[in-house]
This record gives sequence, C-alpha cells and structure tokens, in this order.
Amino acid sequence: MALVARKLVTIIAEGFLEERLVRDIKRLGARGYTITEARGEGSRGVRASEWEGSNIRLETIVSPEVAEKILAHLAEAYFPNYAVIAYVETVEVVRGEKYT
Repeated sequence: MALVARKLVTIIAEGFLEERLVRDIKRLGARGYTITEARGEGSRGVRASEWEGSNIRLETIVSPEVAEKILAHLAEAYFPNYAVIAYVETVEVVRGEKYT
C-alpha cells in the first residue's frame, strides 16, 4: 500500500471563529476538516470561564501548497487580533488523491 506525504495543519482558536475559519480554509483549498473542543494554557493564559466560550482544534490534511496558503492567511487575518495558533506536520496518508 502506497503512502503519500501531505501536510496536517492544526489550528487552535477561539470557538466563535469556527465558521469563519472553516469558510476560509475551504476557500483556500482544503477539502475537509475535523473540529474538536480544545483546552489548555498558552501565552494568553487559561480562560477563566466557559462564559468566554471554548476553544476549538481544527485539523485539515492538505498539500504543501495549500498548507502555506492557510498559514499565510492566518498570519495576516487572525494572528494580530485573536488567540489563534497554528502548526504544520508532515503526515503520510493512504488515498492521497483525497487531499488537495
């Protein structure tokens, strides 16, 4: 079984950004995604309550070109004003044609 290298883009963000982030990554070329709730502590500290809403972890597997587009867009549109982090890992997938 042949494996194909792709990029896993993981975005941790404030929950209220979910719809906007999904719309953006799809527009930039992602064909699918997975979202789960996320908790933790970062440079902005720990959220004091659920009143502020929860964080999400958005994951998408894409080509290296699409991963770069997503990161560039996040850096410009989100990083200056929102609690958003993102990172990329190289992954190997079966059925590489499913991912752009």
